Amino acid sequence: MGNQPSARVARLIEQAGVDRPSALRELGLTAVQVWQAVRGSAPATAEVTILFTDLVGFSTWALRAGDDQVLRLLGEVGQASETVIARHGGTVVKSLGDGVMAVFADTGRAISAAYEACTAVSAISLEGYRPQLRTGLHAGQPRRVGADYLGVDVNIAARVAGAAGGGEVLVSGPALANVDTDRYTVRRRRFRAKGAPRGLEVFAVVPRYGDDGAVR
Repeated sequence: MGNQPSARVARLIEQAGVDRPSALRELGLTAVQVWQAVRGSAPATAEVTILFTDLVGFSTWALRAGDDQVLRLLGEVGQASETVIARHGGTVVKSLGDGVMAVFADTGRAISAAYEACTAVSAISLEGYRPQLRTGLHAGQPRRVGADYLGVDVNIAARVAGAAGGGEVLVSGPALANVDTDRYTVRRRRFRAKGAPRGLEVFAVVPRYGDDGAVR
């Protein structure tokens, strides 16, 4: 059993020191939902913007790459993502395999962090392989338990991220309502996912930067 490809990838993720498998891959979101169910309920928090990130095609590449390469990639991706998130005032809640979950008090800063994390990760090169990060954001009032956040809004954010392509930032309608859309190039995306509300609007968002490097 331990020699099966999926077990090998899981072992490498554990060696990299992350908390649990990716919330965006086949088994990941189910695992998050089950884990939430057994943790019980807690009071809702003030509104936060929830960010999920995930590498596109990581498992396929990891099965071909050597163990050392996989561990090195996870380390570099984690460092790049977490550095950007911290710079924009976000808090990394937990590592999720080849991605992270983070929360922000400010949606605009969350969007900037997501976009810049995609750019930073795309600059990583490991013997010709260039990882592509996908990201999704949703604003809501998840329940806080210790340093963690639980609930429907967390699941929605994960679903939004799971619909993104490589290098893409997807933002739910409730999150986008918190910002001045003139600061972004916005394109509505068709979206439907199990566990997400029917009619939830989702948008591909790209910040518009000025000459000083700040979002306009």
